[in-house]
Amino acid sequence: MADSGQSRRCRRPWCCSFGTLPKSPENINPISSKTFPNQKTNLISSSSSSYPNSPQMISNRTTLNRVSRIDPRRILSPGRVSPIDESSDPPPAIDPPVVVVVVPQQEEEEETLSSCLIRCGDEESEKKVSSLVQEEIKNDVCVGVYDVRLSLKGKNGSCLVLELDSEVLSANSSVFANLILDCRKKGGGVSGNLCRIEVPEVENVGIFHETMELMFEDDIMRRLRKMGVSRAIDLLEVAAGIMFTKGVLSCLKYIEAVPWSESEEDRLRSLFTRVTFDDATTRDVLARLSLPEQTNSQQHLALQLVHSVTTGTDSNSRSELKGLVKDLFAKSSVYEKDLAGLNKEDLYDICQSCLNSLVALFEEASDSAPQERPTRLNTSKPLIERISRQADSINWLLEILLDQQMAEEFVDVWADQGALLKMHESVSPMVRYELSRISAWIFIALGKGKLQCRSDTRCRVLQAWFTPMLVDFGWLQRCRKGLDIKVLEQAMGQALLTLPMNNQQILFMEWFSCFSRQGTESPNLSKAFQIWWRRSSKSSGTLTLDSR
Repeated sequence: MADSGQSRRCRRPWCCSFGTLPKSPENINPISSKTFPNQKTNLISSSSSSYPNSPQMISNRTTLNRVSRIDPRRILSPGRVSPIDESSDPPPAIDPPVVVVVVPQQEEEEETLSSCLIRCGDEESEKKVSSLVQEEIKNDVCVGVYDVRLSLKGKNGSCLVLELDSEVLSANSSVFANLILDCRKKGGGVSGNLCRIEVPEVENVGIFHETMELMFEDDIMRRLRKMGVSRAIDLLEVAAGIMFTKGVLSCLKYIEAVPWSESEEDRLRSLFTRVTFDDATTRDVLARLSLPEQTNSQQHLALQLVHSVTTGTDSNSRSELKGLVKDLFAKSSVYEKDLAGLNKEDLYDICQSCLNSLVALFEEASDSAPQERPTRLNTSKPLIERISRQADSINWLLEILLDQQMAEEFVDVWADQGALLKMHESVSPMVRYELSRISAWIFIALGKGKLQCRSDTRCRVLQAWFTPMLVDFGWLQRCRKGLDIKVLEQAMGQALLTLPMNNQQILFMEWFSCFSRQGTESPNLSKAFQIWWRRSSKSSGTLTLDSR
């Protein structure tokens, strides 16, 4: 081994350990050759957690094989590794001189990887390190493989210096291939000269370094699987910037095959708007990000969801889906989906369809339906359940219309339901109170100011459905189905106070008479009645019921 060390011109008469000892020159202990009886095994072997081509794996090959590795000899870290001094003698304890690389444990792997980089905080430190590296190059004639020095300067002031193989860089990146070619031309075509490349304003120096390491990786996909989707997106952006085609394709292939979180999906959308990729895998990724270009696709999708809810028959799933779809369509939704497809006319068509079904069910309940219809309808669920389901659907559509500020026309539609008003008098209270439940939500919206209807519209809907509400109020108290009775009573009074004074008097006097007979079976509008009385007294001077 001594003869071999003398014949080779790249002699390393020093020992560097990145093991458990502190990383300072004072703690480097002489290591006897007896400690490493099989030098070749120690140089090539590695722990199972190390990457095959990571910098800490040193192969004992000649330069004829053009090893594509980042050699720790070519990258120095200030305060840890001293420059190679060809003239100095080997330590006395090492006879014959050997090169020892102690592979760190798994928990120190990341720290050892970083030891192959120069981390500088300012220009002065960088110059000092640069002089050390230059001195090493002068004293070493084995510059054959690592003939490119890449300096990465981050935006936060950090700096990384790597010495790499020009052939590997040129084969993997067209950007670096052009830079190396320009460098060779300026150097007079001498291939042995060190090519210096500087990359300023690097967003994330660590990500750039990991992207460069992928060029020396035999199995990029295996490396990406350990990193995860978020890091793969970072590497994809850097690889696209330096035109590292193999890295781009590997990142896209990995990203397309795994699930994404919402934040990762947003990052991919942003990346694809800034960078253009040209590959079949890119189309697969884009297919997961957006729907194909289709006319009115959003409109059809939204209406399909609404129609599926209104025609559903399972009460539990309907309850779940109603809340889900309403939240998706809400203007305050976290989903930034373009809901211009919620067409007003189409929503009202669905509302009218539900009203027509409700009329048909009430005809069946009042025995006024055609003879052939009961046979067809009786094959489904009980009549009371079907009526309740249609009323729920109408109230749910009203909520969507209110949220989209499209509900004013629904007040006119409900005021014109003469057929339902007529059948309300003849059907069972167990059924007819469902109509008052629809009226209740309209009264609440009017009383809270969520509906800005014309005066004549408010008069028509209150005159039409106020009396049925007084009749069905006891049933509404017992079968609330989400109604807040106190809120309803307050909103009814406020809605009446928005009418012209003569209409207020008619309806308040009707309530007064009903409340005096039925008591708690009627809504309590006492506060609104007192307000009406005071306002009427001020407007007429003295109010006499007989004069009215």
